[in-house]
Amino acid sequence: MKVGRTISAIRSVIAQGRADGKSIGFVPTMGALHAGHLSLIRAARAECDFVVVSIFVNPTQFGPGADYASYPRTEETDLAACESLDVAAVFAPPVEEMYPRPGLTTVSVDSLGDGLCGASREGHFDGVCTVVAKLLNIVGPDKAWFGMKDFQQAAIIKRMVADLNIPVTIELCPTVRESDGLALSSRNARLDEQSRSQAPAIYQALQAGSDILSKRKGSPADALTKARLIIETAAPLGKIDYLVAVDPNTLQDASATSSEILLAAAVEFPNARLIDNILVKRR
Repeated sequence: MKVGRTISAIRSVIAQGRADGKSIGFVPTMGALHAGHLSLIRAARAECDFVVVSIFVNPTQFGPGADYASYPRTEETDLAACESLDVAAVFAPPVEEMYPRPGLTTVSVDSLGDGLCGASREGHFDGVCTVVAKLLNIVGPDKAWFGMKDFQQAAIIKRMVADLNIPVTIELCPTVRESDGLALSSRNARLDEQSRSQAPAIYQALQAGSDILSKRKGSPADALTKARLIIETAAPLGKIDYLVAVDPNTLQDASATSSEILLAAAVEFPNARLIDNILVKRR
């Protein structure tokens, strides 16, 4: 497994793989790899001959006072995990390699980034889109993998790729969960014992809302009322940032007649902000 610290180095490694006729798969990460990330890498390995993983904690997607400095960095164990999964190359650049000068160019996807996480994290998705656009240009993959847990991010990146004619296929993988239903996240490690015990209520709430919608036992508003009650009762340490029922294509409010509805939540615990979602197909 090759590790590239510079753009020229990783491009050289990938060029050799491409010259050998190999298909290029890409999994962008911020490190602190967990089973969710590993599922993306396995999916990429199943479809592509030459898999590249990036490990880069991107400062431009963190707002003022956000958790950039405290975001977990575990490169040694991350590299070992990648090697164990037969990753061909890891791109792990320093910040100055990705941003050698003040940036004058920002990639922004209107409307899709305005609600949900974008409403309380101003500039977050501009940072995400810009760094992902840069990474896709650097790596030049045939396919790139993202997780369903970050549904809004994936939807925005899909639209960016389509609008900018970037020749890559975006693939989504299911959310990987702990045995109690909590969606895996690098931020879970920052939960104290009490918060960790309450955090599974997010998924339980979304499941309850999903049951109402999938069986058409109520409206999106009914589903949200039920979900909110569960979170407020079972996770008093958590403050709901948003709890919404939206159309998965537009991320705008779903209607009572929608055939597919994304139930999504963000809950702020004392040391970590957690997100989760369920895509509901109505009968």
